[in-house]
Amino acid sequence: MPTSFVNPHAVAAGVASDGGEAARVRAFHRSLDGYAPSPLVAAPALAAELGLGALHVKDESSRFGLPSFKVLGASWGLARALCDHLGRPVPRDWAELKAAAATAPTLTVTCATDGNHGRAVAALARRLGLRARILVPDAVSRARVRAIADEGAEVVVVPVGYDEAVRMAAADAGADTVVVSDTSWPGYEDVPRWVVGGYATIFAEVDEQLAVAGEPAPDVVVVQMGVGAFAAAAVAYAKAATRARPARVLGVEPDDAACVLHSLEAGEVATVAGPHRSCMDGLNCGTPSLIAWPLLRDGLDAVVAVGDDDAHAAMRDLACAGVVAGESGAAGLAGLRAVSGAVRAALGLGPASRVLAISTEGATDPDRYRAVVGASATAS
Repeated sequence: MPTSFVNPHAVAAGVASDGGEAARVRAFHRSLDGYAPSPLVAAPALAAELGLGALHVKDESSRFGLPSFKVLGASWGLARALCDHLGRPVPRDWAELKAAAATAPTLTVTCATDGNHGRAVAALARRLGLRARILVPDAVSRARVRAIADEGAEVVVVPVGYDEAVRMAAADAGADTVVVSDTSWPGYEDVPRWVVGGYATIFAEVDEQLAVAGEPAPDVVVVQMGVGAFAAAAVAYAKAATRARPARVLGVEPDDAACVLHSLEAGEVATVAGPHRSCMDGLNCGTPSLIAWPLLRDGLDAVVAVGDDDAHAAMRDLACAGVVAGESGAAGLAGLRAVSGAVRAALGLGPASRVLAISTEGATDPDRYRAVVGASATAS
């Protein structure tokens, strides 16, 4: 059964946002070849079934030819990290970043990953003419490992969980190696903060797309969580001081890697010991990111932990709505379906609610997708 928790630490105050940084991020993303806003899909049948006024799903199954939203955070994190490492100014666009990379052709970028972040880092390194070394826990599906290798990276499969793989990647930092991680630890906070900043593009697109459709902003945002980087970006959006009315936020995690839920229960960052074996590969993380934690503690209204069967059912639901979603991508909808009682009341869910969910990945493992959904995957 899903486990849920109403966050007693949540505060109503708005989150100060750096509009200038968000504008720089958006301009940078628009300079990348192939940039286009991802679809925002209305799901009226699901909304009616769940007793909601409206449900929109941001479909992140294809960003710059990759089946995940992660490239948005990875590109800005890599851009800032690389130029910081080289002592160069913040790049305004991809051309300036490429020029910076050309001055250091022997540089290697590295990170640990459950799949999508590492693939994005590898793809970006390839475009920049740099080497990439990606550490992957051995529980990650072979399809995800192959996809990273296909981007030209050196993939090192390590017999440890995600948290330990992060520590191993951190040890590689040096004059010729730049770590581009989406989680943080003491002394390593800038790059993960830049990665979080890169996700602002998603929410800027949502606001634009809803405005074009003549629809109001969401009053509930549902976001899946691994270390919490993307959830931190969702909180910054939902609770922005510039909003006329803050939206409530539901965080969703795998039931055996519910590190944010356990941290909220403890009132401080807590680790959930592995192994973490959920099919939601991208969410199998045991410790929240230190830079994400304050936003999660103050901004999440509730958290729910779901199981693999819940994620599989949500994949099928999204397929019926026209969205191809892998297990991690469908986790948000799985969590929305799972909440009831006090959690539903805390989120204010009801017939007038307008909910935003983000399908963060497509069929990153096409064979597994076909086995679950019973149809040909349309993303890879």
